[in-house]
Amino acid sequence: MNPLQSKLVRFLQADLDLSDAAIATALRQLNGQLPHLLPMVLWQYGLVTLDQLDSIFDWLETA
Repeated sequence: MNPLQSKLVRFLQADLDLSDAAIATALRQLNGQLPHLLPMVLWQYGLVTLDQLDSIFDWLETA
């Protein structure tokens, strides 16, 4: 996991209160490929709402 992805996971846990299980599910779906798609996978599997997805993208813009 690259440093930005590690920071993103911490943001997801701390600010959006996502469970470790939800994050692990999304990471398994990525299977190590294209880690920048993590927010979309979270949304695709219903693990975040559209509002949360917007918050993730806002966070990524400033990270």
